[in-house]
Amino acid sequence: MKKFLFATALFMAHLGAFANGEETTENKSVVVAPQDAVKDTTWKFNALLGLNFNQAYFNNWAAGGQNSVAFTAKSTFWLKMKKGKHSWENMLDLAYGQTSQADQSPFKTDDKIEFQSVYGYQLNNEHWYASLLYNFKTQFQPGYLIEDGVEIEPSISDFMAPAFQYIALGFDYKPNEAFTAFLSPVTVKSTIVQIDRLTTDFGLDAGENARHEFGAYLNASYVKDIFENVNLNTKLELFSNYSENPQNVDMNWETIITMKVNSWLAAQITTQLIYDDDVNVTYETVEEEIGGEIVEVEKKGPRLQFKEVLSLGLTAKF
Repeated sequence: MKKFLFATALFMAHLGAFANGEETTENKSVVVAPQDAVKDTTWKFNALLGLNFNQAYFNNWAAGGQNSVAFTAKSTFWLKMKKGKHSWENMLDLAYGQTSQADQSPFKTDDKIEFQSVYGYQLNNEHWYASLLYNFKTQFQPGYLIEDGVEIEPSISDFMAPAFQYIALGFDYKPNEAFTAFLSPVTVKSTIVQIDRLTTDFGLDAGENARHEFGAYLNASYVKDIFENVNLNTKLELFSNYSENPQNVDMNWETIITMKVNSWLAAQITTQLIYDDDVNVTYETVEEEIGGEIVEVEKKGPRLQFKEVLSLGLTAKF
């Protein structure tokens, strides 16, 4: 019921945005100018909304097949302020998706909450800013291992289990509108796990709910129309812990390619590549003899994680 209510709320939010679509145009920014604002202060608000849905039904189909229903809802919001040499950029990225096959219970296919805020002060070189960055990531719902289309209890992740937080002081390089690279030699990365049984899976000691690391951080992004009606949005994050295995660099690389069909329809390919030296992933289940009995044992350890999603659905940009 919680999943249904959440999915319904997210769907209605997107539906409301699409209902007002006649008032939006592509690449249009909403400029907010409060009456008491200083004249040289500008605020810009942008949003990208997407709703993808697919369904398959089979009845006496000789070639075989399985009934299925799936949806994915995505929202990205940007709020930017510019005043003289001061800049403040905020981003909120949300995604949630579910699929259901035949009479099986639905399970999620996408789940993301990410918030980022960057304050910058422009230096003598117009492309460089002294900046302070805050980044936070977690998810909405519990995650499970899936076997034969069925979720296996107990959950292997949940809201705030884990959550990742970066607080970084460094320099932001912005040579043009498409590319930005934030480099920080002074970064605190926090891993938060609010479910005790999951702490060791994310590099925490038993009984702890948070782990803090000090190191170097890179956050680079590139957003540009690379062909007519084809947009590339890629973001790379790297983190190295100074005091523990600095050569084992944590990586999070996400790429979204959007191909417009028309002003409302678009195909999208999303890939994400993650490596975190402190995250233990179940990569194999083997049978071992323990105490004279044969039992199944899960093998866990750091592994390169990869996700790819291809979707076609409604989009709105303003």
